[in-house]
Amino acid sequence: MEKPTLLVLGAGPGVGAEVARRFAREGYAVALAARSADRLAGLADEIGGTAHPVDLTDPESLTRVVREVGEAAGHLDVLHFNPSAFRMADPLHLRVEDLLDDLRLGVTPLLTAVQAARPHLRRGARVLVTGSAAAEKPWHEACSLGMQKAALRNLVVSLDATLAPDGIRAVAVQVEGLLADEGPFAPPAVAEALHAAAARPDADWTPHVSYAGPPA
Repeated sequence: MEKPTLLVLGAGPGVGAEVARRFAREGYAVALAARSADRLAGLADEIGGTAHPVDLTDPESLTRVVREVGEAAGHLDVLHFNPSAFRMADPLHLRVEDLLDDLRLGVTPLLTAVQAARPHLRRGARVLVTGSAAAEKPWHEACSLGMQKAALRNLVVSLDATLAPDGIRAVAVQVEGLLADEGPFAPPAVAEALHAAAARPDADWTPHVSYAGPPA
């Protein structure tokens, strides 16, 4: 039986890594993409996946990697978008060029990746995005993050509406707390919430899910 395929974009040591582990336990073949080649190689070895070092802000390189993963597997079943840029700067000190750089990491690679992945996304495939409460409740001292997450949420709604007629769905999971080493906002718990959001049937689908902790 062929394995479904997960591609994680922005596979860092936290949520991205835990999402990879969660889907791997379910039998997915896992491909990991991020800038750090050494970190990717270690994680890929641990879970038995493949590592694809890439600068996510480079549309040509990202397109090439997404197409390579899709062509090698013959399909992509879950595309997980995880990166964001954190910059300490309030609206009076955030430079336009810095905001644009942050959007090039935290938003625009999703558009590039979905366009590149579309030929390999079969019916039932999911576009899964790590969202944040900053989309609705931004911290003014790091306002760029809120703009990234708000734009992501908006883009996901449009992606979902565009892909839904072909049985492909998109969702942003809004994490309603700060990531922590333990507790409901530890990476394994957040990864479980992301997995649950992607596993929903179309009949129950919404392009936005709020995660405030595991059910009581």
